Amino acid sequence: MIDQTSSKEAQYQIQFDTLQEMGPVQMGPYASHSWRSDPRRLTFLLARYKFCSKILAGKSNVLEIGCSDGYGMRLLLQTVDFVHGVDFDPLFINWGTKHAQDEALNCKFSVVDITEQAPSGIYEAAYSLDLIEHIEPEKEHLYWENICKVLEPHGVFIVGTPNITASPYASEWSQEGHINLKSADSLKTAMQQYFHNVFIFSMNDEVVHTGFYPMAHYLLAMGVGVR
Repeated sequence: MIDQTSSKEAQYQIQFDTLQEMGPVQMGPYASHSWRSDPRRLTFLLARYKFCSKILAGKSNVLEIGCSDGYGMRLLLQTVDFVHGVDFDPLFINWGTKHAQDEALNCKFSVVDITEQAPSGIYEAAYSLDLIEHIEPEKEHLYWENICKVLEPHGVFIVGTPNITASPYASEWSQEGHINLKSADSLKTAMQQYFHNVFIFSMNDEVVHTGFYPMAHYLLAMGVGVR
């Protein structure tokens, strides 16, 4: 190893100083597994969070439903003041809580099963990525109802889910867990029961667009104004 204490380019020195002071950033279980097994997929996942961060920019109090270990929350914290992440798995919540404390992030984590109870608090906006497809169809109405209970009347909600038309190309692991897939039409119909205005977007890899829905791998729907 070369013995060198200063970067050859002064503008990069802050990177080494910060590393020396705080140590390397740790990835949680979800992001770590994705980075090791399929790093390209992690870029797709983070692009979904980037979309939410752009749409919800300026909000002061935001809820994430199905936050996992909070791996994508940091993108939201670039544009919103505070995020409350909820997930039904205590292992993810415990890791996210410790990481937020270590990094002094303005967020909190709670164990909540959205099909059994509404989270605490009232929020300007909420988002939920890669969760609804895991919820039993007979419990889906509880998902929507409990989210709407904690949104302000003019609140915004973003839901993201794989497109049912892409299911033949999904991994065996995904196919086992995805028990409630949607098309663009069925997702919009479901959301219209709970929101006055619904907007549908398509997504392929990192690219968000409004193209031909059946050819989209992923769907994003935004509801505005709680019924």
